[in-house]
Amino acid sequence: MLKILSLLFLLTTVSFAKVYYARVEPYEVRNITSDVSGKVLYTNENMLGKKLSNRAFIKIDDTLNRDELESVRKKMSYLKNTLTTNEKILKNLKEALARKKENFKKIMALSIKSKVEKDREFYDLVASENSYLATLKEMNSLKTNISDLAFREKQLMKMIQDKSIVANGFVLYEIKVKPQSVVNIGTPLATVADVSKAIAVVYLDENDLINLKHEVLYINGKKSSYKLSRISKIADGKNISRYSAQIVMKAPKIFSNLIKIELKEEHDESK
Repeated sequence: MLKILSLLFLLTTVSFAKVYYARVEPYEVRNITSDVSGKVLYTNENMLGKKLSNRAFIKIDDTLNRDELESVRKKMSYLKNTLTTNEKILKNLKEALARKKENFKKIMALSIKSKVEKDREFYDLVASENSYLATLKEMNSLKTNISDLAFREKQLMKMIQDKSIVANGFVLYEIKVKPQSVVNIGTPLATVADVSKAIAVVYLDENDLINLKHEVLYINGKKSSYKLSRISKIADGKNISRYSAQIVMKAPKIFSNLIKIELKEEHDESK
């Protein structure tokens, strides 16, 4: 049995091998830019080369934003209380207006009432209706102001959040700002990397692209279970007549090492 297996192994030959070289890089390298303006209060240089948590490693001054947020919330509270009071007033005005309308109809039907008395009742009814409408108008204005403040509250909360720079799970590669420097929207702040996986980019020629289904991947001379993915069918802009493909692999202990990648077409001559 062993002789048969050995014979089958010898009959299996490699008829094609194309060699490429690629660097093993972090799965993602992300450049973080500022979404806000302000003075940098703090940068944690000690985290360089280390995995970040949900704690901010860059802090931009948010004192004025927090003060404004507190003021906005107080205003919203006052306006909501006023709106609640006006809702009660409006309810009373509505009931009073309904009764005045009934009384007015009855008075208008009485022949014993003079024109002056009827006019007085009419003016009183109109005044009550105007008071009702004015309260309703004020309530709508209050609702608009509350809605505007609620939107401003969300803006401030977002600004405060954006002034604490966090990249949980990423490794801090570079900090590009210093404490006391002033940043604007779009200012580069840091570079971080996802090292949970690794990626190697190779640039294939047209023949490899055509025969890809029949080829086996070898890395540093050893047959690999990894597969090529994200294969471009459009030639690369820099590597003319080459087509980029990626190999996603386990994270190594050290990144940026050069690896040899071979694409081999294997045939079994026993068939």
